[in-house]
Amino acid sequence: MTSPDKNLFPLSPEWCGLDEAASRAQLTAYFTETFERYESLFGCLTVDAAYYEKPIALRHPLIFYFGHTATFFVNKLLLAKLIPERINPRFEAMFAVGVDEMSWDDLNEAHYDWPTVAEVKAYRNEVRATVLQVIAQAPWQGAIGWDNPWWSILMGIEHELIHLETSSVLIRQHRLQYVRSQSDWIAVVPSNPGIDGAPRNALIDVAAGSVRMGKGSPHADPCAAQGDARRYGWDNEYGSHVSDVPSFKAGCMLVSNAEYLEFVEAGGYQNDAYWNEEGLGWRNFAQATAPTFWIQRDGGWFLRLMCEEIPMPWDWPVDVNCLEAEAFCRWKAIDTGLPFRLPTEDEWVRLYDIAGITPDTPAQRRLSGSRSAVPINTFVHGDFYDVVGNAWQWTCTPIYPFAGFEAHPLYDDFSIPTFDERHNLMKGGSWISCGNEALRASRYAFRRHFFQHAGFRYVVGGAPIVPQVSRYENDALLAQYAEFHFGASYFDVPNFPAAVAAIAVESMGNRARRRALDIGCAVGRTSFELARSGFESVTGVDFSARFINLADELVREGLVRYALTDEGELQSFREVSLKSLGLTDSADRVAFWQGDACNLKETHRDYDLVIAANLIDRLYDPVKFLSDVGQRIVPGGLLVLTSPYTWLAEHTPRAQWLGGFKRDGERYTTLDALREQLARDFIPVGEPRDVPFVIRETARKFQHTVAQLTCWERRR
Repeated sequence: MTSPDKNLFPLSPEWCGLDEAASRAQLTAYFTETFERYESLFGCLTVDAAYYEKPIALRHPLIFYFGHTATFFVNKLLLAKLIPERINPRFEAMFAVGVDEMSWDDLNEAHYDWPTVAEVKAYRNEVRATVLQVIAQAPWQGAIGWDNPWWSILMGIEHELIHLETSSVLIRQHRLQYVRSQSDWIAVVPSNPGIDGAPRNALIDVAAGSVRMGKGSPHADPCAAQGDARRYGWDNEYGSHVSDVPSFKAGCMLVSNAEYLEFVEAGGYQNDAYWNEEGLGWRNFAQATAPTFWIQRDGGWFLRLMCEEIPMPWDWPVDVNCLEAEAFCRWKAIDTGLPFRLPTEDEWVRLYDIAGITPDTPAQRRLSGSRSAVPINTFVHGDFYDVVGNAWQWTCTPIYPFAGFEAHPLYDDFSIPTFDERHNLMKGGSWISCGNEALRASRYAFRRHFFQHAGFRYVVGGAPIVPQVSRYENDALLAQYAEFHFGASYFDVPNFPAAVAAIAVESMGNRARRRALDIGCAVGRTSFELARSGFESVTGVDFSARFINLADELVREGLVRYALTDEGELQSFREVSLKSLGLTDSADRVAFWQGDACNLKETHRDYDLVIAANLIDRLYDPVKFLSDVGQRIVPGGLLVLTSPYTWLAEHTPRAQWLGGFKRDGERYTTLDALREQLARDFIPVGEPRDVPFVIRETARKFQHTVAQLTCWERRR
C-alpha cells in the first residue's frame, strides 16, 4: 500500500478488482498510514501547553483537533452499525462539533474542561485498535461504495486527512516557541534568489471549451465508473455539471510573494477601494497590513512556515485568504485597466483538462519532498505551472450542489451548511494535500477569511459565470408543501396535485386545451402536470409569495432543495428536479403569478380549464370568488374544485362560510352551497368524488385528509 517513495502519501485508493483479503490489507495500510501521519504532525508541538492555548481566537485549541478525528471514526462506525457501542461517551460528545472557523463577530468563548494530552493519546490508541478490528473482522460486503457500511471507514480516513492539513495551518499560526521541526515535517528551503530573481508572471490565452464535472449517481456500481468516480468522494462531488467556458487569459504561474509585494507596497491594505464589505470587515478586525504569514523584522521580510521562520522566499506562492486575493485582483484591475479577477471553478477545471493533468502528474502535493511550498516555476503543467499542488487556489465560485446532489446519510451536514454563498471553492491542493484532496473531482470550500496553505492564480476575462446557489429551504411550511407536491407518497396515497390534474384532464374529454388557470397553485405541481398533458399555456396563481418564488425557482433552475423536519432539530434533505419527474418540457409553458383569488387581475380570462384545489375554505370571501370565476372561463370550459371543507374563522369569517352549518333548521353542506352558487353559470359534470391526500409534518407525524372533488361546465 505504501508508495515506494516513503515521502509520497498514497492517493485515495480504488477498490475494484481486489478480492476480500487484498481489500482488507489495503484498507488496513491506508488507515494506519493516515492515523500515524496525523499523530506525527502533533509531534511538532513542544509542550503540553501548546495543545491548550488557541493558535487563533476563532478556533478551538489543538487538543480538540487531536481528539476530534478519532471521535469521528467512532461516531460514523456507530451510525454504520459496524461497532455496537461507544468507546468514551464523554470524549465523543466533547470532540464531536465545533470545527468550522467562526466569523470574527461570532466568537465562542465557552470554557471546556479539556482532558490531558495523555488521556487523548490513550483514547486514540483505543480507537485505532477498534478500527483495525473492524477492518479485520467485520463481514465483507464487496466493493466499497457509497451504500456500503465500510464507506464509513473511508469517510473517517479522508476526514482525518482534511484535518492533517487544517491542523498544520493552526500549527503554523501558533507561537514559535510551541513548535519544532521533527523528522517527518522538515521543510527543505532552497537557496533564496532574492526578489529580483523571482520569476515574472505572464498571461496565457485559454481557448473556450466545455467542462464536465460530477461523479454521477452515488449509488452506481463503483466498479463500472471511470476515473475519480472509482475512488472515495464527498457528497458534493456527486451529481452532474456541464458548462461551456468562454475563452479567457490566465496567469501562467501562481502569484508569488514577490508579485504580491507590489500590492502591499502600493498601499493595498490601506486603500478601502480594493476591499469589498466583507473584506473590510475582516481586514479591520485582523488589523492586517500584509499577509498573515509575513513577518517584517530588521528592515526585511521573513516567512513563517509550519515550524520555523525563514528569510522571505520571493519565488514561492503567496499564502493569503480569499478576501486578500480578491483585493489584489481589484488593485491589479484598476492599475492595468484589465478585468483581473479570480477564476471560477469551471475555469480551473478547464486549465486542468488542457494541461493534461492526471493523479500521477508530478507536483508538489501528497507530502512529496519538502514539507512546504516550493518555487512557483518548479513543476511545469503544459503551458502553466502548478495547475495542481504547491498551494491551493482560491476561486470566485461559492460552493453549490451539482444537479442530482444527495447528502450522505452518515454525514448529512458535511456539505449542506456550506451552500450558503459564504464558502468559496479552493482547487488543486497544496504540498500537504493527500488522499481524496489531490483529485480533479475534489470540491473543498472554506469561509473566505479562512487560512489554508492557499494562494491564487488570476485570470483576465469577462464577468464570471457564477452558478445559482440553491440553498435548502428551511421554512417548515414551504418544505412541507414542496414534499406534498413533489416528494414521496406516503401510506400508498397517490400524489394529490398530480391526481387532481389527471382527473381534470380526464374530465376535459375532447375540449380544447389551450389555456388553463391553477388558482391557489401553492408550489405548482398541478400547473406542471397540466402543461405536460398538452395545455399550450398554464398560469399558476397563489396569494403566497413564498410559494410562487419556489415555483419560479423550479422553472428557472429545474430543481429546488428543501429541509424536512424529522424530529426536534433533526432534518433530512430533499432535492426536487423537473427532470426526475418528467416535467422538464412543461416548464416553458407555465408561468406563476402572485395574486388574490377573490380579486383576480383582468388578464386572467378566457381559460378552457380552471382548477381551484383546496382553496375555497381558505378564502376571506368565497362567494365573491365563485361569482367571478365563471367570467374567467370560456363557454363549455371546465371548473374543477376540491376541498375538505374545513371551515375556520381564522381564514374565513363565520358569516362567509359556504356551508357546514344548519340553515332553516336543516343541515346545509358546502356541496349544497356550491350547487346554488354555481347554478347560474355552470352545469355539474359527473358525480363528486373523494380524493385523499397526506401531508408530512415530521418523520412520524402526518396529516391524512380527504378532499371532495367536483367538476362544473361553464354554460354555453
